Amino acid sequence: MAAPAITKKLVFKPEWCKGCGICVAFCPREALILNNGKAAFANAEKCTACGQCELRCPDYAVYLVKEDGCER
Repeated sequence: MAAPAITKKLVFKPEWCKGCGICVAFCPREALILNNGKAAFANAEKCTACGQCELRCPDYAVYLVKEDGCER
């Protein structure tokens, strides 16, 4: 039997975000924007949870969690 796929979702911590825009620049699907100086979804349906934003955020303000809410 194949293991069930792990579904992840992107979480934003606006209080940690300094609005540098690095996550927006590295998003390959253009799913992110800066909204009022904070990272946010431009279109959540475009997000594939690839993790490029998480890898590059210097403030750990963007990260992936399992759909059940448990981190990583």
